[in-house]
Amino acid sequence: MTSINDFTLPGIQGDENLLEGLAGRAILLVNVASQCGYTPQYSELESLHRELSQHGFSVVGAPCNQFGAQEPGSAAEIVQFCTSRFNVSFPLSAKLEVNGPGRHPLYTWLTAPEQGFAGDIAWNFEKFLIDAAGQPVGRYPSAVSPRDNGLLQDIAAALPVAGDASP
Repeated sequence: MTSINDFTLPGIQGDENLLEGLAGRAILLVNVASQCGYTPQYSELESLHRELSQHGFSVVGAPCNQFGAQEPGSAAEIVQFCTSRFNVSFPLSAKLEVNGPGRHPLYTWLTAPEQGFAGDIAWNFEKFLIDAAGQPVGRYPSAVSPRDNGLLQDIAAALPVAGDASP
């Protein structure tokens, strides 16, 4: 597999592949959880998604319960939480694993040494930036805010027309 577009990522509400509609867009893929100290990042992720959506950018949340069991809810509970507390409009995948033998193939690819961002996911809200061509161009630890200046510059460079927007 050579691009994020080669993967299938089921949506939380039963969509077969939420990535299908995102081809050609820059993506910030974030493994999310509802009961984490980083959960307030949902607000910044949502505002970033709304501000840059028209410029070919999308946040994608990937709920994961592998870190401190901080995403225990069902699909319906996760959607309810995200929409009622943070008004999330960006796509959410079905709950998945990002580490270990059950790791989703997308995360196997993203964390492979040949991508340049090798190693297990350390915690909730770790972020991967994928450019408009479907290639990983950045990996950011949980503590990096979605409004971090370096991340924002990287997002601008990853847009379909680089520098097309200033978040």
